[in-house]
Amino acid sequence: MNKEITLEELKSFEKAFDADRANTVAMNAVTNNGIFNASRNSRSLQDNPHVFSVNLKQGKITNQKQSGRCWMFAALNVMRFKAIHDLNLKTFELSQAYPLFYDKLEKSNYFLNSILETLDEPVNGRLISYLLKAPVNDGGQWDMFCNLVKKYGVVPISAYPETNLSSATREMNGYLTEKLREDACILRRRHAAGETLETLHALRAEMMEEIYRFLCICLGKPPKTFDFEYYDKEEGFHRDSGLTPQTFFEKYIGMNMDDYVSLINAPTIDKPYGRSYTVKFLGNVKEGKIVRYLNLEIDELKKVAIAQMQDGSPVWFGCDVGKRSDKGSGVMDLDMFKIEELLNTTFTMNKAERLDYGQSLMTHAMVFQGVNLDEKGAPNRWRVENSWGKDSGAEGYYVMTDRWFDEYIYQVVVNKKYLSDAQIQAYESEPIELEPWDPMGSLAY
Repeated sequence: MNKEITLEELKSFEKAFDADRANTVAMNAVTNNGIFNASRNSRSLQDNPHVFSVNLKQGKITNQKQSGRCWMFAALNVMRFKAIHDLNLKTFELSQAYPLFYDKLEKSNYFLNSILETLDEPVNGRLISYLLKAPVNDGGQWDMFCNLVKKYGVVPISAYPETNLSSATREMNGYLTEKLREDACILRRRHAAGETLETLHALRAEMMEEIYRFLCICLGKPPKTFDFEYYDKEEGFHRDSGLTPQTFFEKYIGMNMDDYVSLINAPTIDKPYGRSYTVKFLGNVKEGKIVRYLNLEIDELKKVAIAQMQDGSPVWFGCDVGKRSDKGSGVMDLDMFKIEELLNTTFTMNKAERLDYGQSLMTHAMVFQGVNLDEKGAPNRWRVENSWGKDSGAEGYYVMTDRWFDEYIYQVVVNKKYLSDAQIQAYESEPIELEPWDPMGSLAY
C-alpha cells in the first residue's frame, strides 16, 4: 500500500488545478486579499438590514476590550437594561471589573479544591492535564455568573471602574495561572509525602490569602459600601448612600436569578432532548449551584427567546461567533462568505457532527435585543447586542439570520415562566454528568 505523495501524483494535482481557469482567478484573489475579503457576499448585506419588528432599546454599547468577559458583559447588559428603563436613564453601566475580581478568586479556590479531590489521579492522565490546562481563564457560563451575583451582588461602574488589567487580562492571567499550577504541585507533593487532607485544606486557605492579595494588587480592592449618584433623562439628580453590592442589586436590579434557566441545543446522539445535563469540574463558586442545562430542539429555544423579548426583556445567549460572521458589518449569515465557491469545495458536516469532531462549540455570549418576524410570525433575523465596542458591527450591534441561529446557537437563558411544566420538571431532574472536556462544557469569552 502506497502511503506517500508521489511525484506523479503531484503532477496530476497540478494538471487538474491548471485545467480550471477559476482556480487561477481564486488563487490571485485569495493571495492578495485573504479568504474572507475575497469571498465576501455583498448580497448578504442587502438581504439583512438592521430593522426588526421587535426592537428593544438599550444604553450605549459596552466594550470588553482585550478580555474574555463576554459572559459577564452579556449578563450585566441584561441587568442594566432593566435599570435604565426603571430609573429613566439615558444610559447606564454596571461594573464588569467587580465580578471579574470575585470570579478569579472563586475559580482559584474551585481549582485548588478540584486538585484536592483528585490527588490520586496520575499527573499525566487526561483529567489532571485538563484541570491544569487553564485553571483560571476569563470565560464562563450563565450559572457561574448567577453564583457570583447571589454571593457578592453587583455595583455600578462608578463604584469599581475598569483598570489596566481588567481590560487586558492576559498578563494577570499568566502569572495567576503560574501560581495556581505551582500550588497544585505543592499540594500533590505534600499528599505524596503523607500529609493529611485536613492539613492540605489548611494549606489551601493560606494559598487563597495569597491569591486575594494578588488580585487586589492587579484590580484594586472591591468596595464594601458606596454611594449611587446619577442623573435621569430630565437631568434630575439622585443619590442613594451607604449601599452594599447586595442591597444595590436587590433595590435596583431585583432579578431573581433562580428564575432563569439555561437551555441548550446539542443535537448529538449522546445527549437526548428533554434531559438535563451538567459538566464535571465546571464551576467557580464551590458552594454555589451547579451549571445545569436543559437540552431542547432549536425551535424551542427560538420560541422562548421571542416570548421573553415580546414581553420587553432581552435574552442572554451563547454561540460560535467566529463562524460565517463578519465583524466589520455585523452580519452573521451562512451566506456571508462564498467560501465553498471560492475554494471549489464543500463543507458537509451538520451541527451534531461539528460538535462531535471539534469543529464548533460555544465561544462567545451576547444579548438578543430584538427579532424580525415575518407575516406568519416566524423569525427571519435577530438583533444582537455585542460587547466589542461601537466600532464593531453597526454601532456595536449585529444582525443574525435565522439560518445562522439554527447552526451556531448553542445556549439561551430565559425566565422559566416561558417553559412548560414538563420542561421545568425535566430541567430540575437529576442531571446527566458530562465529562469535563465535553463541548457543552465550553466557556464563553
